[in-house]
Amino acid sequence: MADFFDLDSLLAQLILALGAALVAGNAYALVMARRGIRPKNAAGDLRKGRAWFLLVVGLVIAIWGLASLISG
Repeated sequence: MADFFDLDSLLAQLILALGAALVAGNAYALVMARRGIRPKNAAGDLRKGRAWFLLVVGLVIAIWGLASLISG
């Protein structure tokens, strides 16, 4: 059995975590904007195009990290 915290899998886990954080954060922002809930002291409107772009980028990064863990 491979060590769970070896250096090779640790990098793949960090990449997966980064991608998952991008997906979760931007999905949450899009859902809250759709419900009409804004953060306190927010200066501007949500840029939905940017949020969707970062969500897709996060999804690609998360898939890359997951594939690296599985193949690795």
